[in-house]
Amino acid sequence: MNTTTADPGPAIAAGQPRAGQLRRSADDKMLAGVAGGLARYLNTDVTLVRIIIAALVLFTGAGAALYVAAWLLIPEDGDDLSVAAAWLAARRDRRR
Repeated sequence: MNTTTADPGPAIAAGQPRAGQLRRSADDKMLAGVAGGLARYLNTDVTLVRIIIAALVLFTGAGAALYVAAWLLIPEDGDDLSVAAAWLAARRDRRR
């Protein structure tokens, strides 16, 4: 009898997001890690994502607003809350 086991794949390092989770990168970042996290999520080169973001900023102006929104709404690797969620939670705790 030939018994084979399925390869479980690479182990997920501590603090790394699971497959399918969009997180800002903690180690591949120039500003806030948005491009690094988006590139990892899309499984593409981070340089390509940075070029697309720069083009959106230069040609439409929407790129800057989208980048800031992503920075505020997407949590960083290892964090449970985004910047906006942490700010709202801190405000809510101060009112109590």
